[in-house]
Amino acid sequence: MTRDAATLFSTVSSEFIVDWLVALRSLCTDEHFLSLLDRSDLPTDHNAPQGRVTLDQIVCLYQLAAVETGDEMMGLWSRPIRPRALQHLLTSVREASSLTSALYRFSTFWNLLLDDYQFDLVQTQCGAALRLVPQGDAAARPFGHMLILKLVHGLLSWLARTEVPVAAVDFAFARPSFEQDYALIFPAPISFDASATAIHFDGSVLGPVQVRSSVDLDRFLENAPRDWIFTRSHEHTQALRVRSYLLEAGWEQANLDGTARAMHMTPRTLIRKLAADGTSFQDIKDALRRDIAIRRLQVDEASTEAIAQDVGFASAASFHKAFQRWTGTTPRAYRRRQTDK
Repeated sequence: MTRDAATLFSTVSSEFIVDWLVALRSLCTDEHFLSLLDRSDLPTDHNAPQGRVTLDQIVCLYQLAAVETGDEMMGLWSRPIRPRALQHLLTSVREASSLTSALYRFSTFWNLLLDDYQFDLVQTQCGAALRLVPQGDAAARPFGHMLILKLVHGLLSWLARTEVPVAAVDFAFARPSFEQDYALIFPAPISFDASATAIHFDGSVLGPVQVRSSVDLDRFLENAPRDWIFTRSHEHTQALRVRSYLLEAGWEQANLDGTARAMHMTPRTLIRKLAADGTSFQDIKDALRRDIAIRRLQVDEASTEAIAQDVGFASAASFHKAFQRWTGTTPRAYRRRQTDK
């Protein structure tokens, strides 16, 4: 199982994107907003707390909304980010001589566009941090803060031609109930209720940039945000390393003892490390089979009964009950929505 496959089976809570949808709603008529949701295969009741959102749905909505609203950040900041801003940002940062220089170019570019926040590049002997400093008392939009920090990480990784390790990420908003979703986005320790939203890098990873052509630039823009919003790194939380191992080794047969042995630690140590990430071995397996079931219903023609059996349910009825708890709809209704697209 490749690292790309690991992201393919990733989903986040529908609550993760609620503030994005609220911002987007302010830019659209009722008809246009519902059309964007429908074409992205998202439920129209976006205030419902239940449900899972796939990478494909996030990418589709981003690509539609960024073009059709004329705002590449889709209402997430006080000033619209006009079309082709991302293209000009890439043109600027690819001329940088080092990743530190790229961080500086990133900050100066956004400081020309944003009114409610300004970026501050803080350099020390140990590394660098890019901080998002509020210029007033406007409430932070969590999805906007996540997206712009993820853009920092994505651009540095694009320039380095490898996923650049992140030392830490801070968010200047309260810890959400779905905090585990952030581990799928950032390969780093994450803190909330910080004084400022920031992304930190060790100095050892901020080396020279690799040459990027105009073709590379066009490909990055065409794929945005698929190539950078979900991390491919394995060098972060123990929970995601376990998830990746389960995908590669066969999650159905994998158990705690075998997984701990593969990771060169005792089961007790693995339990302790997972607890530090706020999860457990069984929670990871359950989340993985949930995401596999969602993906299977999107692309697989197998019956729901067969999928239920494949993901470890004793009966179709128990699978239906679990799926409705995960997504707010039944497997058949979910698949019908996919087929109607």
